[in-house]
Amino acid sequence: MHTIKLFLFIVPLVISSKIDQDYSSYDSMSPEPKSRFAMLDDVKILANGLLQLGHGLKDFVHKTKGQINDIFQKLNIFDQSFYDLSLQTNEIKEEEKELRRTTSKLQVKNEEVKNMSLELTSKLESLLEEKNLLQQKVKYLEKQLTNLTKNQPEIQEHPEITSLKNFVEQQDNSIKDLLQTVEEQYRQLNQQHSQIKEIEKQLRRTGVQESTENSLSSKPRAPRTTPFLHLNETKIVKHDDIPANCTTIYNRGEHTSGIYSIRPSNSQAFNVYCDVKSGSSWTVIQHRIDGSQNFNETWENYRYGFGRLDGEFWLGLEKIYSIVKQSNYVLRIELEDWKDNKHYIEYSFHLGDHETNYTLHLVEITGNVPNALPEHKDLAFSTWDHKAKGHVNCPESYSGGWWCHDVCGENNLNGKYNKPRAKTKPERRRGIYWKSQNGRLYSIKSTKMLIHPTDSESSE
Repeated sequence: MHTIKLFLFIVPLVISSKIDQDYSSYDSMSPEPKSRFAMLDDVKILANGLLQLGHGLKDFVHKTKGQINDIFQKLNIFDQSFYDLSLQTNEIKEEEKELRRTTSKLQVKNEEVKNMSLELTSKLESLLEEKNLLQQKVKYLEKQLTNLTKNQPEIQEHPEITSLKNFVEQQDNSIKDLLQTVEEQYRQLNQQHSQIKEIEKQLRRTGVQESTENSLSSKPRAPRTTPFLHLNETKIVKHDDIPANCTTIYNRGEHTSGIYSIRPSNSQAFNVYCDVKSGSSWTVIQHRIDGSQNFNETWENYRYGFGRLDGEFWLGLEKIYSIVKQSNYVLRIELEDWKDNKHYIEYSFHLGDHETNYTLHLVEITGNVPNALPEHKDLAFSTWDHKAKGHVNCPESYSGGWWCHDVCGENNLNGKYNKPRAKTKPERRRGIYWKSQNGRLYSIKSTKMLIHPTDSESSE
């Protein structure tokens, strides 16, 4: 560029000098040697300028060629990357189509599995009733036979009694075989259901399904989750009767935390997670650790439970009520914040039934975190699709179902899981938080809610 500028500066001077010389030639016809030598100097200067300009243009052309080559190389790389990306996109589209077809089939199969599960449960209950009736008959016959043997020891056993005993034994063996078959089919159904859930997770990762979380300014819809508590590998307590709670299981010798089957009085059997703590066992009714389960569920799902007992779950208000109505219970809430600080608080409590919207009445016992739940007040459970009469409908603006009174914002352990920790206060209020009476807002990383009969000591 400097060469070009020099050239542009020199050329006008040379041309001007040449014109002046031409005019002077008209004035005097006799050329002077001095003027001739001056013109040769100008030509030399012009030649040098042109030579420098040529070198500058040559360098500029070489640089331009190099830049053009670099641009072409980058364009080739971009074209190749775009081509590879188009191939990957086509593969993803084919996988999506295959996943959609598989999901459609699995959804149909899931309905069949549910129907079969209901039928098997009904058959199992009927078999258990028949077994109980047969056992009662056998006991009655044994009692009669014992009395008969005592009164007439010399008389041999009647053939009809022997035949009846054999028949009862055969029936009992048949019932046992049927129970084993039903348990095996139930286990297979659970495996199939787990496979369906895994396919649904894959679909959510590829973006096929719609997001279950809507904008906070609009009314949330029911999430696409199945209100089913996965049984997983249940530890079977081999006793004649199913225990009523985790404490009974612990007293029978099972001192390991895990999934067990219980049957509270006047209730059907269901599985729970028993958490062993310092010489006792607590029944876990809620657990959140990583946000893998959406808690913005419907009233029906909160009533009967959802999630996985070995992960994040809500046991279900109806199941919780069936447990606590047997005796007095303690509610323990364990919290862990994003600084890995652990807190807990315990209440003595009373829980109402479905007709009262599972009203909760609390009295604090102990704890190392400031209390946030109102004491000595009736807190009604509400979800976005079920408003408790006479109470504020908090889930309209705060996600997740929870016990509310006349104000919102005290706490919400079933809110949206914020990961990593939410920065702004509005975001924290829409997530899991615990606001103490002194105004401090605890943003929660993990929560656990447990219940335990009051006739045993509380544990840290």
